[in-house]
Order: sequence, then C-alpha cells, then structure tokens
Amino acid sequence: MPQNPPSQARGEAAPIERAEAVSFEKALEELEAIVARMEDGKLPLEESLAAYQRGTELLKLCESKLNAAQARIAILEGGELKDFTPDK
Repeated sequence: MPQNPPSQARGEAAPIERAEAVSFEKALEELEAIVARMEDGKLPLEESLAAYQRGTELLKLCESKLNAAQARIAILEGGELKDFTPDK
C-alpha cells in the first residue's frame, strides 16, 4: 500500500509543478483550492505567503491561456471565418 510523503501526511501541499507545465483546468483547480485554504484563515504566515505567491503565478497562467484562447476564436461573418477582435 503506497504511503504519502511525510509532508502530505501532515496536510501540506503536494510538490509544486511549474505553472507553465499545468493545463488551464489544473491551474484553475489548484487556484480555487489555494483560495479556499487562504479564506479558511488557518494557514501560518509563511504558508500564506507561499500560497499567495503560487496563486499569483497560477492567476497569470490562467489569464495568459484565456487571452491566447480568445485570440484564436474565429467567428463566422458573411460565410467567412475571421479572427475575433473584442470591442474596446
């Protein structure tokens, strides 16, 4: 039966993946978990700072992936596909 590493047995987070290597869905899931843990208010100061830093990395990644997806969206206009350009 596999055992959790000591850090996970104490309720600490699993090893951190580089933000760039994470899919949008995984990044969002991890970000939501971080927010929930921080809102709970029970994290020690150092863990809160580390969670905040990781959260900002994940937020930037999610924003970047959403911006890239938005740039790739094409709309059908007069029988022709054109790039989506948001109104500003």
